Amino acid sequence: METQIRLDSYLWAIRMYKSRSLASDAIKNNKVKLNDGPVKSSHCVKIGEVYTLSFPHAVKKIIEVTGLISKRQSYDIAKGHYIDHSPPVEKLEKMDSVFFIPHIKRDRGTGRPTKKERRDMDDFREDV
Repeated sequence: METQIRLDSYLWAIRMYKSRSLASDAIKNNKVKLNDGPVKSSHCVKIGEVYTLSFPHAVKKIIEVTGLISKRQSYDIAKGHYIDHSPPVEKLEKMDSVFFIPHIKRDRGTGRPTKKERRDMDDFREDV
């Protein structure tokens, strides 16, 4: 069992980041905090510490260290080395695409719309 392990290596090993360099960059950009304070990549992880990780789209993970692991292994093994105290992620409401209008249909094999047909489609979309 490991006695000392760097924070960036630990976050990579428990599969929070795809690479150690991504974990290190996140720590440098204050996306990883120890007790709501900044921490360095070279910080030695200790059992019982609680880290807050910020990801894009306002996703936050709060993890508590329960075991030390230095090598990246399967998710099931990595999951046993931390406890996830994160709040459940809220699903974002999916917005309709601006580029795809599902109610305008064209016959297969008719090719691209002509300029007049495109103007007609634009007029139809403005009416809706």
